[in-house]
Amino acid sequence: MILAIIAVVIGLAVLVWSADKFVDGAVGVAEFCGMSTLLIGMVVVGFGTSAPELTVSAISASQGNPALALGNAYGSNIANIALILGATALISPILMQRSVIRGDLPILIAVSLLSIALVWDGSVVRWNGVLLLVVFALVMAYSIWRELKKARVEASNSVEEESAGKQTSLGKSIFWLVLGLALLVASSRALVWGAVEIARTLGVSDLLIGLTIVAIGTSLPELASSIAAARKGENDIALGNIIGSNLFNTLAVVGLAATISPMDEIEKAVTYRDMPLMTALTVALIVLGFRRKGDGRLNRIAGAILLAVYIG
Repeated sequence: MILAIIAVVIGLAVLVWSADKFVDGAVGVAEFCGMSTLLIGMVVVGFGTSAPELTVSAISASQGNPALALGNAYGSNIANIALILGATALISPILMQRSVIRGDLPILIAVSLLSIALVWDGSVVRWNGVLLLVVFALVMAYSIWRELKKARVEASNSVEEESAGKQTSLGKSIFWLVLGLALLVASSRALVWGAVEIARTLGVSDLLIGLTIVAIGTSLPELASSIAAARKGENDIALGNIIGSNLFNTLAVVGLAATISPMDEIEKAVTYRDMPLMTALTVALIVLGFRRKGDGRLNRIAGAILLAVYIG
């Protein structure tokens, strides 16, 4: 019990600190490379914080339980939008670029609809998994190309001179990026372990532990990095984190699991409850954040609505 309490206290402290450093490192790398923070959020932060889901899905598929990957991926996507963006918007309203509302989110909706179409017959065969992985590669290549093109257009003539003076800061940024991510994942695991041990000692059922501590705990890296980014005013990293993570979960995590071990029988709840909810929440982001003029905005009211949906 004492060891579990220590794990929770230290895990929480390291989680908050490492999230802060992780965001600083991501911003530093983006500035040096002339890349947008949205792209860094989607590629580095989004994929980095989704690495645990990919690992769990690959292991479960190799052990003959690929269906776990579906619940893992789609459950994480629901939590990412409703819980994480909801909580982040409550703390600090999130600005949404027009390119996100008109480009990235519609792509995410299309990807979600593709997943529903593939899973609708109750199975995901190997070629479905390969297709998802190919679409993932194409979507990411397009996103990177678009953001780099945009960065080149916006770059000033002094970029090269500025970059030359950032050689040292680049190394430091990469250091904090890598160390921050490692500590972020490790501290979240320690925090979840400690919380589960304490709950079991107090007689809390495994079901309740799974629905609360574990469910929220697996989203702690995304939650901590998004809140840290929002507090620093780096809205693009917070939003890019969620978009990148959901793309990664829907395409790469499920695609890899299906490629390793096809899924013959999928629970009906996945097709009529989880996947439609995941898609509806993505549509809701566009509706809640849309503004007729200028960039969009997820205000505190929108955050409260998303959190209420997650609790419901």
